[in-house]
Amino acid sequence: MSLRTPLGTVLGRGAARGGVHHWWMQRVTAVALLPLTAWLLYSLLTLRLADHATVSAWIGERWHPLLLSITVLTMAWHSMLGVQVVIEDYVHQPALKTTTLLFSQFAHVLTALSAVYAVLHIAFRSF
Repeated sequence: MSLRTPLGTVLGRGAARGGVHHWWMQRVTAVALLPLTAWLLYSLLTLRLADHATVSAWIGERWHPLLLSITVLTMAWHSMLGVQVVIEDYVHQPALKTTTLLFSQFAHVLTALSAVYAVLHIAFRSF
């Protein structure tokens, strides 16, 4: 038996603080994508030739593999957060919502890992 009131038991629990982290992460990833996307677009538009060999060589240069991997991971995370909000807002059946959320997260993680693997494979092959 507890001497705490029901209000004292529930304070600081529940959904009251869960959404703020999600909201902040979506804003942080959006702000992080601004310079990363600007760098990526500038770098690709200033390439002299746009053939496969030139782009592969560009991926293997200096910091490009690291920056590309960070860009891909940030884009995937930002996309996953956005799709999660849409699913939570518009899918009303609990079983379908859970299944869709799991599939979405799995697809985003698989896509991000595949892209990072491709970047690293090209980068290490160009040495």
